[in-house]
Amino acid sequence: MTITTGTVSPPPRNTLVALARGILTGGVVGASLAAVVVGAVIESAPLFVAGLVLPVAYVLLVLLAGVPRLAREAAIAPHMALAMVESREAVGGEATSDVAVRFDLTVAPDDVPAYRVAFTQNVNLVDLADYRPGAVVVVQYPPDRPWRVRIVKRPTPLWEERVADARLDSAPGPAMVSETPKSCAVGLVMLVALLLAAAGVVLGFRAELFDEGASAGSGSSSSTSSSSSTTVVSSASGTVSLGPGQSFLDKGELRKAVGALTKGTDARAALTVVVQDRLLSVVYAPTGSEAPTFALDSLPYERLPALVEEARTGLGVGSPQTWQITVERLTGSLTVRVGVTGPDGTASLEADGDGTVVRRTPAR
Repeated sequence: MTITTGTVSPPPRNTLVALARGILTGGVVGASLAAVVVGAVIESAPLFVAGLVLPVAYVLLVLLAGVPRLAREAAIAPHMALAMVESREAVGGEATSDVAVRFDLTVAPDDVPAYRVAFTQNVNLVDLADYRPGAVVVVQYPPDRPWRVRIVKRPTPLWEERVADARLDSAPGPAMVSETPKSCAVGLVMLVALLLAAAGVVLGFRAELFDEGASAGSGSSSSTSSSSSTTVVSSASGTVSLGPGQSFLDKGELRKAVGALTKGTDARAALTVVVQDRLLSVVYAPTGSEAPTFALDSLPYERLPALVEEARTGLGVGSPQTWQITVERLTGSLTVRVGVTGPDGTASLEADGDGTVVRRTPAR
């Protein structure tokens, strides 16, 4: 049996929903980060805790809001159809028995025109030969989301008979990959919402921050500057700014800057460390705080330039780009997170206290 394919239109965009979700996510991230930093600076435990609880509460609300939709989806039987493998590419998991494979299929439903779809699915290495280009397989998908295709590994005897007799023609592209195409607008509104939310928190506590700055200036703070860098140290935080033509990725520069912050003082436990190309910021734990802290000399200084280089070149953000290192111990163990932003999106990787990468999140 030969099936001649037609074409099917890509799924409709849902830009307003994506923009709204981007605004909410950016606002929550900006407000929570600002609340943690401002709470630590002004030694406000409620504000600090609120900054930690806010993103957790947001994630829980998102999950709860999605429960009715998941229940509706579970109640709808998936559609079955024949499909032809146009191409395949292993994209991960080579060290295990299952490998993540990127498929490009022509799907030929019985009641609508055929269409192309691209997706990733884990396949056992033993079964990989069954999905060679040109092979006909059985797939299933939700009736209202035809791009969410899954290959049926063990179809019923009836579908196996249809596979044996079927000959499919390739459908023209483009291949559908998701409900909402990628949009730079979503990333832009998320960034704007993040900055506005952070600014709102800072402005809301500007009186306390200014009082803190004034008391620090009259007592326990010191400031030194030269043609190459500026160092400011207070009881709650410390910053080092490098001059033009310098970078904290230069060999030994970051360790030297941290030494400048701790020179002549007792070693203080750090709450967070943020490093950008020419700016180092350290937030110290408030007096009496039980938040997880770490010693500044425990950072894997020698590994940080390599981690930044891997994030900039291996996660697909494009160029030009900006990067930021964030070190914290909120989850119990020391975590080094490198975030990179470029014209093709935002990506990140995480490493442990030894500088070994444990997670990569490519640009999307």
